[in-house]
Amino acid sequence: MSGHSHWATIKHKKGAADARRGKLFSKLSKAITVAAKNGGDPEMNPSLRVAIDQAKKANMPSDNIERAVKRGTGEIQGEALEEFIFEAYGPEKSALIITGITDNKNRALNEIKTILNQHNAKMADEGSVKWQFDNKGIITVKTEDKEKTELRAIDAGAEDIHEQEDSLLEIYTRPEDLNKVKEKLNLETESTVLGWVAKEEIEVKNKKSIEKLFEALDDNDDVQEIYTNVSF
Repeated sequence: MSGHSHWATIKHKKGAADARRGKLFSKLSKAITVAAKNGGDPEMNPSLRVAIDQAKKANMPSDNIERAVKRGTGEIQGEALEEFIFEAYGPEKSALIITGITDNKNRALNEIKTILNQHNAKMADEGSVKWQFDNKGIITVKTEDKEKTELRAIDAGAEDIHEQEDSLLEIYTRPEDLNKVKEKLNLETESTVLGWVAKEEIEVKNKKSIEKLFEALDDNDDVQEIYTNVSF
C-alpha cells in the first residue's frame, strides 16, 4: 500500500488549523446528520460514532451534536442533505477524489468546478479516477513510539501502516473493520474516516500548486474530505 493521500493529514503536517470554528462545526454537523439517518444510537451505528468522535475532538458543544443527530433522525426539522463523491484531475496529471455533503448538489458541483478551473484542474468522468484508489478505513494517530504502536495496530487487525512526519502514523483497515480496529487500538486518534487511499503515488514538481487547490476546496462549505495520489 502506498502512503497517505488524505488532505487532513497533509494539513496536520503543515501545521494548518481551521481557525474558522463555525465553518468546521458546520461540516461536522452535516456529517453527524447524514450518519444519523441510519439510526441515532452511536453504539449501533458505527458511522455515527465516528462522526461524533470527530466532533468531540474538535470541541464541538454537546448541544450542537445532539441537534445534528436529531436532524438526522427526523426528530427536528432540518435541510435535506445528500452526500457526493466527485472525481477530478489536478495539476501535473494528479488524481483527486472529493467527498462532501450538501443541500444542493448542482450548486456544489458548479462551485467545485469553478475552484478546479481556477487551479489548473478539471472535473473527471465518474469512474475515471476512482479505480486508482482503494476504499479503506483510515485511522491517523500521533505517537512517540511508532514501533510499539505499529505492533499494536497489527494486533488490532490493521491491513497496513504508513509512517508520517511529526510522530504521525496512518493505519489502514478494511472498510468494515474501521471501528473494530479503532476500538482495539484504544488510542486517541487525530482522525478516523472511511476514505480513499491511492494504489500508487506520483511525484509532482510543484506541490504548492496542489496544496493551494486543496486549500481552496477545503474552504468550500460542502467539501468534507479530499484525497489524492500525490506523494507529499
